[in-house]
Amino acid sequence: MAKSLVLAEKPSVARDIARNLGCKQKSEGCIIGDKYIVTWALGHLVTLADPEVYNKDLKTWSLESLPMLPAKMQLTVIKESAKQYRIVQDLLKRADITEIIVATDSGREGELVARWILLKAGCKKPAKRLWVSSQTDKALREGFNNLRPLAEYNNLFLSAQARAEADWLVGLNVTRALTCKHNARLSAGRVQTPTLAMIVNREQEIKNFVPVEYYTLKAKFDGFSATWASGNKQTRLFDKKDAEAILKKIAGKPALALEVKKQYKQQNPPAAYDLTELQRDANRKYAYSAIETLSYMQALYERHKLLTYPRTDSRYISDDVVATLPERLKSIAVGEYKEMAAALLQKRPLSTRYLVDNSKVGDHHAIIPTEEPVYLTRLSPQELNIYDLVVRRFLAVLSPPFEYEETKLTFKIGEERFYAKGKTVKASGWKLAYGKVLIPEEEDDSDIKEQTLPFINQGDRLAAPTCIIESGKTKPPQRFNEATLLTAMENPNEKQLSGDLRNVLKATSGLGTVATRADIIEKLFDSFYIERRGKEIIPTSKGIQLISIVPGDLKSCELTAKWEQELALIGKGVAVSTEFTANMREYAAKLVSVVVASTAKYVHDNITREKCPACGQLLLEVKGKKGVMRICPDRECGYRKNITMETNARCPNCHKKLEIRGEGEKRIFFCMCGYRERVADFEKRRTSAGANKNDVSNYIKMQKKNEPPLNTDLAAQLAKWQEQNQK
Repeated sequence: MAKSLVLAEKPSVARDIARNLGCKQKSEGCIIGDKYIVTWALGHLVTLADPEVYNKDLKTWSLESLPMLPAKMQLTVIKESAKQYRIVQDLLKRADITEIIVATDSGREGELVARWILLKAGCKKPAKRLWVSSQTDKALREGFNNLRPLAEYNNLFLSAQARAEADWLVGLNVTRALTCKHNARLSAGRVQTPTLAMIVNREQEIKNFVPVEYYTLKAKFDGFSATWASGNKQTRLFDKKDAEAILKKIAGKPALALEVKKQYKQQNPPAAYDLTELQRDANRKYAYSAIETLSYMQALYERHKLLTYPRTDSRYISDDVVATLPERLKSIAVGEYKEMAAALLQKRPLSTRYLVDNSKVGDHHAIIPTEEPVYLTRLSPQELNIYDLVVRRFLAVLSPPFEYEETKLTFKIGEERFYAKGKTVKASGWKLAYGKVLIPEEEDDSDIKEQTLPFINQGDRLAAPTCIIESGKTKPPQRFNEATLLTAMENPNEKQLSGDLRNVLKATSGLGTVATRADIIEKLFDSFYIERRGKEIIPTSKGIQLISIVPGDLKSCELTAKWEQELALIGKGVAVSTEFTANMREYAAKLVSVVVASTAKYVHDNITREKCPACGQLLLEVKGKKGVMRICPDRECGYRKNITMETNARCPNCHKKLEIRGEGEKRIFFCMCGYRERVADFEKRRTSAGANKNDVSNYIKMQKKNEPPLNTDLAAQLAKWQEQNQK
C-alpha cells in the first residue's frame, strides 16, 4: 500500500504530527501508520562540507592554501546525527513511499533543513509542503488539509542555500586567514563582526567621553516643583555664574501661572510580540539571555503547545486568524488572566485594530497564545515568566488605548520661565493587562519629570518659591546589555549607509534574523570577544584587537544590507542565486588578500605562566559566561580548564552566588565575603538537610561544561531524542 513520508524537523513535532495522522507503530527513527510514515531530522542532518572534503591538504590551516573556492559546494552528513540521516534516507528510498510531505519549520532555515536532506539522499519523488504557524492539533489538521506543492517554495530554498554558501565562503576564508596570519584563534563573519564592532565602538566612546558639569534651576512650590528653561527650551547651563545670575534676579519674587495647558491624549497598546521584542523584554525584566528566552519559547511552542511559532519577525496577525481569537482568549482565561480575558470576550466584536495588519505579516504572524488548554502548574518558573509576558501583551493589544490628560504648566518668575508637567489617568485601557507588573522602561533623561500637580488656573499667583541650583554631569553613552544589543542589531544606525541600504536593513530586520541573533551573541561570548559585567556587555582585549585587524568591509552593516537585498530578490525569483554565489567567491578572495597584506599585529595580553599539559604552550586566561578558565592558544590543541565557575548556590552569610574553585577533591565553594566550603562538605550538608541529589548536582554540573558543544541545537535535540527513546 502506497504511503506518504512526512519529514519533521524535530522528534517532538514528529510525534504530534503522527498522533494527528493516526500513526501509532513506533520504529527506530520513525512512527508508522496505515497511510503515513512520520520521521524527523535533529535540526540539520546535512550541512555544507568542510574544506578538507574538497582537498585533504586543506585539513592543515595555512595562508598558502587560501582562498578556498570550491567550484561546486558539496553536502555532507553531520557525523553526530548520521544514524538518523541513514534512517531517513532508507525511508525516502522505500518502494511504498510515493510522496514526500515536508513538515520542517515554516521558514527559510526550515526549508534548507529539508531540501538538503532530499538532495543528499537523491530523492526526486513528488513532494508537498506543510506550512503552519503553531503546533496545536487544530493547526496541524488544517495544515494537512491545505498542503501546497513543494515547488512553490523553491525560491525560498535557493535564497537560504545562497546565504549558507556565502557565509561558508566568506566566514571560513577570513577566519582561516586571520588565525594563520596572527597565530591566534580568531574568527569573523558578516553578522558577528559588525555586531562586535558596535560593542567595541561603544566602549571606545565611553573611554573617550569627558563629563561636563551642568546646572539646572528648580523652583520649589508646595507639593511640586518647576524647572527653568531658556527661550529655546534648554534646561541646562554650563557656566555656574549664569545660573547664579538668574537665581539672584528671581530670588523672593512670586510666580505667575502664565499658561495652563491641558490636553487629552491616548496611548495605543504596544504591538504583539515578535521574537526579538520578547527577548528584549525578558532580558530587561528577568535578565534572561536571548538564547535562554528562545529555548523557553521553543518549549512553550513544541512541548506545551501554548504559544505560536517563536522565530517570527512579525508583530501582527492576518485576517484569517481573527476568527480564532475568542477561542484563544477562552484558553488563557485562568488564574490572574481570567477576569480581563472574560471582560474582553463580553465586549464583542473584539477590537483588533492594533493587532491585524496583513501587509506586515510575512511567513509567520506575531507570537500569540494558542487555543490549547493551559495548566500553569506544568510550566517551569522560567517558562511561566515567558508565557506571562506573551499573554499580558496579547490581552493588552486587544484592549482599548490608555487615556489620560496631560497638564503642562508655565510659570513666570521675574522675567524667567519655569515649567512643570503631569498627567491624570482617565481610563487605564490596555495597562490593566499589566497592573503593577509593567516591564521596566528606559530611563527618562529629561530634566522636567512628570509629577502630581495641584489644580491651578491660568493667571493664578503663587507665593515666592524656594529657588535652588542643582548640579549634575553629562553621562557617557550606556554600555550594551542584551536587550539594547538586540535593538541595535535589529536597527543598526550607521550614518555611512546610503538611504537604500538603510531601508533594506530596516525591511529585513537588520543584522541577523530573529532566529539567529541569540546564537550570534552566544558565539561572541564563547569566542571570548565579549564578557558580562553584571548585565552590561563589554568587549575583551581579544575582541577589541580583532576589530582593529579585521578587513574594514566586515566591520560595517553594509555587507549584510547588500546580501539581504540580493537574497530577497532571489526569494522572489527576480535574481539568480548562482550569480550571487559567484560574486561571493570573488569577494572572499579579495578579503583574504587584504588580511595577508595587512601590517596590523595581534598580541596575547592574557598569557599566564602555566603550560598546556597537552602541547606545552603557555595558557591564556579568559573570562567565560560562567567563570574564569585557561585555554591553549593553539587552535589544533584545544585544551581548556576551569579556574572558577559561577553557580546558583547561595552563600549562607551574604546570600550572593558562590563560585567553585579548584579541581577534583580540592574543589571549594568561594564567596567574596570570605566564606569557604569544600564541595564535598556542601553536598553532605545539603543531603542531610533533605535536598534532592539533582538540586546538588545542578549547582556543580556547570563546571563540567568546559566548552559549549559545536552544534548546540543539535545537541539539545539529541538529548531530547535519547530521553524519549529511554521512556
